[in-house]
Amino acid sequence: MQVFNVQGMSCGHCVKAITQALQARDPAASVRVDLAAREVGVESALTTEQVIAAITEEGYDAKIA
Repeated sequence: MQVFNVQGMSCGHCVKAITQALQARDPAASVRVDLAAREVGVESALTTEQVIAAITEEGYDAKIA
């Protein structure tokens, strides 16, 4: 599982937006979001760059943890 630090997440809507963005690119992706730690764990066939791009396109700042 890849873990990313994501700035700007604060609510359930953020979780839903990020999860949907990633699963739109890989429907089999497993996404775990920890709002308190501002981390997103992703198990997917997507590359690190593709995950960061998907999260960034939703308006969040993401980098590999």
